Amino acid sequence: MEGFTERELWKEMNRSFNIRKIWFMLADALIVVLSSLVSNAVVSWYGVVRYGETINVAVQPMRILIVMALEVLFCFFMLFVFGAYNHAWRDLKPKDFALTGVATALGLGISYAFAYFVGRPVSKMYMTLNLVVTVIAIVGFHYIFKKTLNTLKNSGEVDTRERTLIVGAGNAARMILQEIQFAQKDPNNPSNSINPVALVDDNLSKYHTKLHNVEVLGTTKDIPELCKQLNISLVIFAIPSCTEEERKRIMGYCSESGCRIKMVPYLSQLFIDDNSHDILSQVKDIKIEDLLGRAPITFDKTKIRTFIENKVCMVTGGGGSIGSELVRQIAKYNPKQVIIVDIYENNAYDIQQELYLEYENSLNLVTLIASVRDRNKMEQIFQQYHPQVVFHAAAHKHVPLMEVSPAEAVKNNIFGTWNMINLADQYGVEKFVMISTDKAVNPTNVMGATKRCCEMLVQYKSQSGSKTDYVTTRFGNVLGSNGSVIPLFRRQIEAGKPVTVTHPDIIRYFMTIPEAVSLVLEAGAIAHGGEIFVLDMGEPVKITTLAENLIRMYGKVPYRDVEIKFTGLRPGEKLFEELLMDEEGLQKTDNKKIFIGNQIHIDPEKLMTQLDELHEIAETNDNDKTVDMLAQMVDTFHHRTN
Repeated sequence: MEGFTERELWKEMNRSFNIRKIWFMLADALIVVLSSLVSNAVVSWYGVVRYGETINVAVQPMRILIVMALEVLFCFFMLFVFGAYNHAWRDLKPKDFALTGVATALGLGISYAFAYFVGRPVSKMYMTLNLVVTVIAIVGFHYIFKKTLNTLKNSGEVDTRERTLIVGAGNAARMILQEIQFAQKDPNNPSNSINPVALVDDNLSKYHTKLHNVEVLGTTKDIPELCKQLNISLVIFAIPSCTEEERKRIMGYCSESGCRIKMVPYLSQLFIDDNSHDILSQVKDIKIEDLLGRAPITFDKTKIRTFIENKVCMVTGGGGSIGSELVRQIAKYNPKQVIIVDIYENNAYDIQQELYLEYENSLNLVTLIASVRDRNKMEQIFQQYHPQVVFHAAAHKHVPLMEVSPAEAVKNNIFGTWNMINLADQYGVEKFVMISTDKAVNPTNVMGATKRCCEMLVQYKSQSGSKTDYVTTRFGNVLGSNGSVIPLFRRQIEAGKPVTVTHPDIIRYFMTIPEAVSLVLEAGAIAHGGEIFVLDMGEPVKITTLAENLIRMYGKVPYRDVEIKFTGLRPGEKLFEELLMDEEGLQKTDNKKIFIGNQIHIDPEKLMTQLDELHEIAETNDNDKTVDMLAQMVDTFHHRTN
């Protein structure tokens, strides 16, 4: 109610007095009066039996009327103060009954004191008896009434619909409520599973107003408490036009509720025309990326289609989280052929079967099990299929594992990439797009250093006069990818284990897998060779906050239901990642979220000499010498062993 003037507050209080509450109040008033009459009768009877006369407040009608009026007045006042009439009776909890008893007792106590000061005192026996009788009667009536309502409700048709709170009381909420109302005519309509109980809106003028008989009961700050009071199990976020910051703030309140959360998409993503106002089918489950606080990034699909259509496209690491999404999105742009190359047959099989199911025979798909480290095998593939566009996503990416096996990281990441780069040149590939990482910038770990070396090789080849356009795409952590924190956190929560975060202050840039892949595709479309494309990923996210929000999405309370354990930074891990090296600078593109890092000149003779030496050392599997040589090649590599 904060922000209301006294007059507005009075209006809101008057509005809240609906007929249902008036009947409840009249019932309570009757109970107070009857309790007073019964108590007075018992005291009078006791006085006659024991002493032969009444005690103090006997049969004097005026005194009884005054005392009863005071009791009703002050009991009402205290019950209002304690919020006894603010809850749906069937949802009352034990603490509500306790507060009702306390409010009644305080109201009676005040009435006795007032009666004493106006010269109408009552006996101690009456006060004691009346207090006990009235409190028991009021609390008992509330409890019996609740039980009766629930019994009547359960004795008829059971309402299996999900009790729902809708966030926002605007057009989207109105359309949702209209859909639910219309769906009631069709028992098979899936919208029948929703029971809208209440609305919340930050526009105070909407407080206690109704949309299709559903009342606005508070603001977004009240979401956690209202969900608790009203036994809400589903929250629908229905403010498609709100800003990124507002969405992030409100989603925080939603996640605190512990309820399942669904969202109406951003206004730009809604499909609404004059003939169809279908919104509920577009409402989606809340995902952890919805808590990042920024809108989805949009991409130029026309350029991507021109880039992909009728081309033979090869994706290395095509079964991985990035590679498989690349294949999914490429398939939408009518390629001539898609070639999946992966060393891990299970992942390759999964994406193959997924695409067969979706496209049947309309997609020319080839799935090959091969390693980019095997140059002869990869050359056979290039000879047979002649790819025009190559997306190189194959790599070892797990930072801690590569710290233990640096020679393997070098063999796979650097020399696997070197094989692909040279074969692309040899077989006249039009564009070669390498997937890099923010960990390649001023690397402190082996994985990051190998990816920086790959970037250098791509730029070297671009500067060598090749007809192939070589391009690097660099981005931060990808939500839900293999090895990312979200799947790990989910497994820990579902197993009832503590969630492990390396450091309370560690922060990372995040994007979704589809966003990362769209960046790769658009970068390939606009590339001329040698660029490092960098995505503006917005504000970095604190991993601790991400863990807390994910715990709340499971309906649990961080640090109480699920412990967050800080384990210390791992070898090679930084508190924060960077997306651009100091010397690279930035150039804008048509997409305001994509920037180009300037080319850095590579000394070809020095690089090739060092590459040969690194190859010889890595083949000996001497991890220490491999790391030392890697540091010579990548002068920004400062190995952190923690």
